[in-house]
Amino acid sequence: MSIQKITEEESSYQHLEKMSVGDLLTHINNEDKKVAGAVEKALPQIESLVKIVADKMLAGGRLFYIGAGTSGRLGILDASECPPTFGVSPNLIIGIIAGGNKAITSAVEFAEDDAEQGWKDLQQHTVGDKDIVIGIAASGTTPYVIGALQKCNAHEIVTGSICCNINAPLSEVANYPVEVIVGPEFITGSTRMKSGTAQKLILNMISTTLMIQLGRVENNRMVNMQLTNEKLIDRGVRMVMDKLSIGYVAAKELLLQSGSVKKTLENHSS
Repeated sequence: MSIQKITEEESSYQHLEKMSVGDLLTHINNEDKKVAGAVEKALPQIESLVKIVADKMLAGGRLFYIGAGTSGRLGILDASECPPTFGVSPNLIIGIIAGGNKAITSAVEFAEDDAEQGWKDLQQHTVGDKDIVIGIAASGTTPYVIGALQKCNAHEIVTGSICCNINAPLSEVANYPVEVIVGPEFITGSTRMKSGTAQKLILNMISTTLMIQLGRVENNRMVNMQLTNEKLIDRGVRMVMDKLSIGYVAAKELLLQSGSVKKTLENHSS
């Protein structure tokens, strides 16, 4: 089945260099408005993926994101935000990018074209059949990501994918594919824009829903967040004040003693 590379199609806008700043911003914004609608159409696919990830995690498995370029960076971003936000181990959700840590801030030439390296990078974390691996690639054609998922399948490791083209090769190898079709980019082929935004929205959905399923959220509060700065401490203090009906000073003292809102409330549930 041939792939329709919508991510590489010609932009709907011409002569961008002649546009005013106001027009540029308006057109970019108009394109961005299309993203949420495209994600909505993929909700059934996203739901299937989240459910299997939750099952794996509840059974003691880990979630791996693997990608190249913008896609890889977005996976690392989502993974890195879960420990401070939800108080989970940094080894529960792991982001891997083609080219290694250097590629987080700088392009590493041809790293995404190595179909063998993705699996080698996963092996550095002793990936196994308890885990689940989600490949992220806007084009859905990245050899680094496709090769990694193929090896995962061969080792009976469940796989998912996120891409922005129809019938992409990446979707063909993933057990739980997600395709979000956002259309041509404002700048032709610049998938850091709408495609990247769509991927970020989906990653937000995946990790947030997972953390709720794993009991890391109560009501609508991040009761397990790490108290790593004064803003978060203040937020936690106000949660404790609200739940225990006590003053700010007393609530802060209890919070700092226990280390999290959840532990504070558990210690004073009676």
